[in-house]
Amino acid sequence: MYEQLVWQDRFNIGVNIIDMEHKKLFGIINRIFTSINQDSNSEWACQEGIKYFKNHAIKHFSDEEEYMQSINYSGYEMHKRIHDNFREKTLPALEKELEQKNFSEESVEHFMGVCVGWLLGHTMIEDHAITGAKVSNWSDLLSKEESAAISQSLIELLYDVFQLDASVISEHYGGEKFGKGIYYQLSYDSKKGEHWEVFLIFEEKMILSTIASIMGFRYDSINPTVINTSRYMSQQFLENLRNRFPTVGLCELKQENLLQHKQFQKIFKEKNPRCSLLFNTDAGYFAFCVISAQPLEEEAKHTIKAENAMDEIKQYLTNRVVNRKNKILVVDDSITMRHFLKELLAKDYDVEMVDSGLSAFRSIILRRPDLVILDYDMPICDGKQVLEMIRGENDFKDIPVIFLTGRGDVESIRQVMSLTPEGYILKTTKPEEIKKSIEIFFKKKAK
Repeated sequence: MYEQLVWQDRFNIGVNIIDMEHKKLFGIINRIFTSINQDSNSEWACQEGIKYFKNHAIKHFSDEEEYMQSINYSGYEMHKRIHDNFREKTLPALEKELEQKNFSEESVEHFMGVCVGWLLGHTMIEDHAITGAKVSNWSDLLSKEESAAISQSLIELLYDVFQLDASVISEHYGGEKFGKGIYYQLSYDSKKGEHWEVFLIFEEKMILSTIASIMGFRYDSINPTVINTSRYMSQQFLENLRNRFPTVGLCELKQENLLQHKQFQKIFKEKNPRCSLLFNTDAGYFAFCVISAQPLEEEAKHTIKAENAMDEIKQYLTNRVVNRKNKILVVDDSITMRHFLKELLAKDYDVEMVDSGLSAFRSIILRRPDLVILDYDMPICDGKQVLEMIRGENDFKDIPVIFLTGRGDVESIRQVMSLTPEGYILKTTKPEEIKKSIEIFFKKKAK
């Protein structure tokens, strides 16, 4: 489910006390990932790990600020402002969500997504800026007062336009991914001849529930109707914001694009944001970013015009599906086997691991996989019983299952195949052959 963070030399800024603390934060995050991935009795370990991460991050900020003051770092005030925002707003907001949702998988995913993204981005840019190796991304931010005024207006407009109760999680959103999202870019030219890019980022589940609430019709996935409804509501949303801040001088909308996350991140990293806010709503996450930049190159975007809107939206949705990794659930009571398969398959697939049949069924409910690789011989609830449970539920009966077995004799294989799985893999099979079998399965499924 979650990848381990690997410490790399490029994360070092050359200040031993800071580099050592960064490595420790990476280690804490990896321990949290491990407790989540192992699933069994992981909730307590996850809770304790998150508390430890928070306490250590706050201490690290204090030590880092002391170091910056000792060298008279010119960017100290802005750097401290970013730290203050993370410890006083972001962490408390994420903790509140965890508690309200009883450490659900979704709330833990939000917490880890925001924290990991923040830590990586902050380490690579802001911390390197302390030594002069890079320039801060936040050198041209709005003042605290301006940012607070926009935040309050956005909270009010989120309720007026989308009927969402919202609160600010971060005033320095770094472009990190917080779940599957829609990245909508709107381009404006100001009366002063400036070019502005405004980005609205909607968590997918948020936009689905919002559109369903407004239209009175449920949508299970993002489709052209949802995108178009979101576009026009977003334009009204920004029109209202423009009316509240007329001094900005934005003219009429010049261009609109739908982006993939990598495209959005590329723009975000290359240009300094003037304003970058992350909100938690009652339905999911929402981000609002404004940067001064040149338009995207033609090949990097889906520019929407009246004459090509539907074609561009369909192409955008197709690309979202193509870029998604197939989800594989590995079910095996052997931690060695689980981690072997994860290491073998994680580059090409989104791999989740559980250690029992009961945990497997829970995972299937919460995070429907595209394939289950299921150990046939497990204690308490074996592979046969798990498959029977899957086939007994209408919502899950079509989920493909490949058995993993350590027994290769004819009678054992006959028993396995009598349950009509998609196939079986012997545990003695060579790694490259296992990988090839999975590739062939997904190719056949695609056809």
